[in-house]
Amino acid sequence: MLLSSLLFGAKITEERWQKGETFSHYLTSRGISTGLLNDISDTDLQFLSDIAGDQLFYELRDSSGVLEQALIPIGKEMQIRVAKEHGSDNYSFEIIPIEYKEKEYSATVTIEQNLYTDIANALCHPALADKMGQLFKGAVNAKKFKKGDKVSFLYTQRTRMGIPHDTPYVQIALYESKGKKQFIYADEEGYGYITDKTKQAYTVTGKKKVTYTRRVPVKSSSSQFGMPLRHVRITSHFSHRRFHPILKRYRPHHGTDFGARRGTPLLAISSGKVTFSGHMGGYGKVVKIKHAGGYESLYAHQSRIGVKRGQQVKKGQIIGYVGSTGRSTGPHLHFGMTRYGKWIDPMQVLRKGSIKDTVLKTFTEYKNVTTTKYKEVVIKNAKKKEVKLLSSMQEEGTPFSWEGYTKTSMKVNDEPSH
Repeated sequence: MLLSSLLFGAKITEERWQKGETFSHYLTSRGISTGLLNDISDTDLQFLSDIAGDQLFYELRDSSGVLEQALIPIGKEMQIRVAKEHGSDNYSFEIIPIEYKEKEYSATVTIEQNLYTDIANALCHPALADKMGQLFKGAVNAKKFKKGDKVSFLYTQRTRMGIPHDTPYVQIALYESKGKKQFIYADEEGYGYITDKTKQAYTVTGKKKVTYTRRVPVKSSSSQFGMPLRHVRITSHFSHRRFHPILKRYRPHHGTDFGARRGTPLLAISSGKVTFSGHMGGYGKVVKIKHAGGYESLYAHQSRIGVKRGQQVKKGQIIGYVGSTGRSTGPHLHFGMTRYGKWIDPMQVLRKGSIKDTVLKTFTEYKNVTTTKYKEVVIKNAKKKEVKLLSSMQEEGTPFSWEGYTKTSMKVNDEPSH
């Protein structure tokens, strides 16, 4: 039909599918009844959504501009064919394979600027320049090419309606520099190797389980307590047998004495509830606070109390001031602690800011790691390709240039002329 129509002045044009356009809208815009959709099977209807936005497709119109046939790709191998039935205004719909021609080409390019620019300029085929870059990547550093170096290569190109269809496939290349030659062999995906051996190294980046240890602060009930003063100076430690400086005899000392000036603020060692606020015999003015975990703290010999019984306080809140009330030889804080009613050494649970108890802890993470692996690479007919490339280099003539084969209007003839 294409050839016979050509004889009567029909012309093929290359169009682009508008983004967001539906097949129904396309039919209407071409004057085709949407009733055609009723003749399409449910199985084929699902392929209408596979028409990509900005997709190139072809239309054949007669001399009066009436659409005779449209070929709309759905992927690289299949296409929708809408055709006007002979002697009728009706159209048919079918899905058929894309027909293309495949031909082998060779070229030699002399480096003037860089590999990509020189190939694109000489052959007018940017996609081919991209594939050559892919071939050399990882095999030969194309950035080190010098002016005057030569690159020869053998490639195949599919054509459809006279223009390139799909990307070219570079089979083999030969790099020449200062009298030295290096073949670059392509695998099935177009990646290059400097040897045709069956095993090639490659790197893989992925997640790997990594276990390691590091020190972390100790987490325990004791870490909840701060210090009762901002600046700590211990004058007497907790003891079950201490010589009392006033009574002049041995007595238990159920607490720790901190030396400080009169009026120094006293701080709640942790959040809790005030259970006592007032005078307590030899302790003088006292505040007691109940904390979580069965703990209770005592702050004695205060000059002035800052909280009331039943009051809730927060860690670090001022609850009174250093003094020397009760039996005391001078301004200081007697600080005591009980747990479940039993006296304990406060310094076993209080933590100075500069002291950080740590412990070794094991952690497991998944980190990105790069490993080297080996795969079998199939370089089919490597020696035959070498011979073919060398033979093509002996032939005289200018390499085929694709300039002019991307126009939007063209003839049916699919065989480009050199």
